[in-house]
Amino acid sequence: MRVGNEGEAPRVPRQGKADWLRGARIVGVLGVFYRPEGRMGEPEAVEFLLADGQSVLLTCALDWTLHVGPGAWPRLPDWCVPSGQWEFAAVSSLPQPPDGGWTVTRTEERRDEKGEVHEAVIRCEGGRFVVIGGDTVSIRFTRGHRGAPARG
Repeated sequence: MRVGNEGEAPRVPRQGKADWLRGARIVGVLGVFYRPEGRMGEPEAVEFLLADGQSVLLTCALDWTLHVGPGAWPRLPDWCVPSGQWEFAAVSSLPQPPDGGWTVTRTEERRDEKGEVHEAVIRCEGGRFVVIGGDTVSIRFTRGHRGAPARG
């Protein structure tokens, strides 16, 4: 699966289809933190590292919508200025990936009344990631059987 390389447009099939990571293997998830604030709060963005060397960046906009696009791992996003004030770090609430990573079974985008994405759900074998846009990015992982839909 290709998300995009430097200088290329993203190859994530997102127009009209939210299932943009099916079959990918997530081998790591890192937060993008503004260092002067420390790592006490939520990250400004999260980057999903894929087994094929690609990455996917989820970040929030000023209107609290969630943007999904190609990452540039191991480089920080362009908006991390000055770059010395930013860092990638583990998100303490997330588990370590299993051997071989999490295989994505399905992805969903939840939209607001304007049709803007405000939440992404990445279902994997063994659980799901929920990423919510806001003032910062909120991310959680819940365990479940083979990424089955959660109730409630």
